[in-house]
Amino acid sequence: MKGNSTFAERAFGFYQRLTTPGHLPGKVEVMNPYRDPDVRRYVKRFLQRYYSDNRRRIAVFGINPGRFGAGITGITFTDPVALETLCGIQNDLPKKREPSSVFVYAFAERFGGPAKLFKDFFFTAVSPLGFTKDGRNYNFYDDPSLFSATQPFIVQSLRDQVSLGVSRDVALVLGSGKNRSIFEGLNREFGFFKTVVSLDHPRFIIQYRRARLDEYFRKYEEAFLLALERSRT
Repeated sequence: MKGNSTFAERAFGFYQRLTTPGHLPGKVEVMNPYRDPDVRRYVKRFLQRYYSDNRRRIAVFGINPGRFGAGITGITFTDPVALETLCGIQNDLPKKREPSSVFVYAFAERFGGPAKLFKDFFFTAVSPLGFTKDGRNYNFYDDPSLFSATQPFIVQSLRDQVSLGVSRDVALVLGSGKNRSIFEGLNREFGFFKTVVSLDHPRFIIQYRRARLDEYFRKYEEAFLLALERSRT
């Protein structure tokens, strides 16, 4: 942590400094919404609303932004509808819903509302910039050559996010397959966090397990509360 800056100020600085990783393979393109002044304004308002303090939060890592969520809002797991109707931040972005955002904000309501959830948790991503190929979402691990090209960017981004003032005791990872295995590998190599806890990804739950939403909400609540307990002991 630096001086008397707030978590919001440090996080906003992190987003502003993000630069596009170069030499990406094939037709892969990067989504960097922070180059848009309107998006920077929305992100700043969001951070000021929920993170204008110096609380040590637990980092919650998704995969990378999607084109209907953080890929346009700049806020992880937050689509333009959630940003306006649930966070109270009016915006001029296309009002489309993203499945991951639908799940995360439904969970937030069960947890006590966004303000309560964000008081102790910082939602981010292993790769804070997203990717597309042929106009579709493309995860950083979908192609070994893409992961190889982006790994230095990802490692530096993780270092920078740790320096925001998140808890080093525990981190939550959303995605129990490749996202988990890659994150755990990087964590073993670089020692970012003492403990990593993984959960099924919100998009997977909405797409394939929607009939079991209550079960997954309970799993999330148990994991988030346990992580909070670990970070305080």
